[in-house]
Amino acid sequence: MQIKVVRQILEWNEDCHKEVQEALMNKNVKMINVMGSPGAGKTTFILNLIEELKSKDLRVGVIEGDIEGTIDAKKIQDAGIPVVQLNTQGACHIEAMSIKNIIEDFNLDELDILIVENIGNLVCPAEFDIGEVLKVALLSVPEGDDKVVKYPLMFSKADALVIAKYDMIKYFKFNDDEVREQTLIRNPNSKIFKINSLEKSATKEFTEWLIKKI
Repeated sequence: MQIKVVRQILEWNEDCHKEVQEALMNKNVKMINVMGSPGAGKTTFILNLIEELKSKDLRVGVIEGDIEGTIDAKKIQDAGIPVVQLNTQGACHIEAMSIKNIIEDFNLDELDILIVENIGNLVCPAEFDIGEVLKVALLSVPEGDDKVVKYPLMFSKADALVIAKYDMIKYFKFNDDEVREQTLIRNPNSKIFKINSLEKSATKEFTEWLIKKI
């Protein structure tokens, strides 16, 4: 019985995922799903990415996912970016239905890209498509180089892996070659980037890749 329920949930979510994609496509808006652990550097990455996208005259909105609070949403708002806070109140992931309801709060005619910062978690967010055209996984150096092996689904489904806080690699035992190898075993098409999180121009290469992809 339990297996049947999980399957039904995923099938329902997939239908809603396609509805969100269609709604965004009709407005020529592309959505990106950014996933990673708490403290991986997702918000910093998104803020730096926004600056690069703005320099390309692209208009960006953000859906900020958290279990509680508005701390990161305020950072996005302070940068002058349209943002909606999504609090799951305990749920470890975002589902497509939540996104379907939230996109009505944006003026999609004034956006080119919608970025979702998913709940800090290396497991559940990877299981649910939410209307995105691209999935991006963040793995920070302090987290360790074993996460691809321990949490394979996230890295097998992500179109890109961003190794964040790469400037800290000299302080940690982190084998980036092993991370790359293990990632490509699970997803040969994954694109891998190394980013020094506090350098605002660090997302330039990623931005160029992103624009070509979407």
